[in-house]
Amino acid sequence: MLAVRIRRGEGPQGFQTFAVPRRANQTVLDVVTEIQRDQDPTLSYRFACRVGMCGSCGMTVNGRPRWTCRTRVAQVAEGESLTLEPLRNLPVVKDLTVDMEPFFTKWRDAHGYFEPGETPADDFATVLPDSAERQEVDAGIECINCGVCYAACDVVSWNPDYLGPAALNRAWTLVNDVRDRGQAERLAAVSTDAGCHACHSHMSCTEHCPKGLAPTFAIAGLKRETARAALRRFRRKA
Repeated sequence: MLAVRIRRGEGPQGFQTFAVPRRANQTVLDVVTEIQRDQDPTLSYRFACRVGMCGSCGMTVNGRPRWTCRTRVAQVAEGESLTLEPLRNLPVVKDLTVDMEPFFTKWRDAHGYFEPGETPADDFATVLPDSAERQEVDAGIECINCGVCYAACDVVSWNPDYLGPAALNRAWTLVNDVRDRGQAERLAAVSTDAGCHACHSHMSCTEHCPKGLAPTFAIAGLKRETARAALRRFRRKA
């Protein structure tokens, strides 16, 4: 049997323990689902696709943020025990379910949306796969906004206003999008005290990303680009 400790409240006494049979190839999400179906239907958690496409099943598993649908119990169980908590740095709605609104608000604040300009082109733009700009963000566009990097980020823990690795990664992909017409506003948005320069380059986001992406390098790219933009403004004034 597997002893599964699930955080359902605050403090050391906020855990509830369930006994679940060990099964071959079972995932952490399998365990949570079995508990809800067979032992406590009030247990709250979130999932959708179960195959690593939606990113909605993120939880803290034995202290580490993960996708539970792609995490096998055999890989992470400490002996015969497993500890599950909600993702860090986000408000808890109930049990293992967190409110993602702050995460997506920061996406908006980082101007993580395409800006076609006042007079968009009549035809589709051609972006060559081997162009320097496209290759610069080739991996970053694979982000599915699961929030694991946000939960892993120590800077978000220290500074709740920090935009976070996912929002800044998205901004970097758009900075390199030759079709976008909102670059000045975007670079201004990510160069504030809560923007890219607040990153301490601890690499936690890159270490924990389930898709193997590197938001740290995207943030480094933003640091370079915002510095170039500041230099251009200085030269114009001079």
